[in-house]
Amino acid sequence: MNDVSNLLDRAVQGDGSANPELFAALHAELHSLARSAMRSERKDHTLQPTALVNEAFLRLVKSPVSWESRAQFFSASARVMRRILIEHARANHAGKRQGDRQKVEFREPMAMVESDPEQLLSIDSALERLAEIDPRAEHVVELRFFVGMSVEETAKILALSEKTVKRDWEFARVWLERELRTLRPE
Repeated sequence: MNDVSNLLDRAVQGDGSANPELFAALHAELHSLARSAMRSERKDHTLQPTALVNEAFLRLVKSPVSWESRAQFFSASARVMRRILIEHARANHAGKRQGDRQKVEFREPMAMVESDPEQLLSIDSALERLAEIDPRAEHVVELRFFVGMSVEETAKILALSEKTVKRDWEFARVWLERELRTLRPE
């Protein structure tokens, strides 16, 4: 991690020569994260994992944030990838018809749910409200539901106990299911 930390610091300081090395050092892990995030998307999605990695990486190295650990960097990567997917859904959803929504149950990662842009936007809106109530629970959902991380991986990234992650996940799952039901009664 020392080499990666140094490269991250150099990139954040504006040293463009660090970017290719940093990208090469982190590409495989970022691509794995992107594939997990993209599993939740519809089969004909126009954004591919490689494009998601490239866009996320560009945004991350342009941000004025300095990461102290690999975990912080990958947590930020998950958040940026979520934002990119939401922006993509908004752009593709503009002007499309409203209708045929499917129920989302927050039991397993989103990779288990076939999403559509409208559904993704509803989930994102609910997550923004959850962040106002419990930012940590929102982050747990982001990593577990959007990226498909396990309880163990989420606990490691967020520096929490697995028990805390499970408790936050259960709270967020119930809260989000109720919130989404309120938005669109069945």
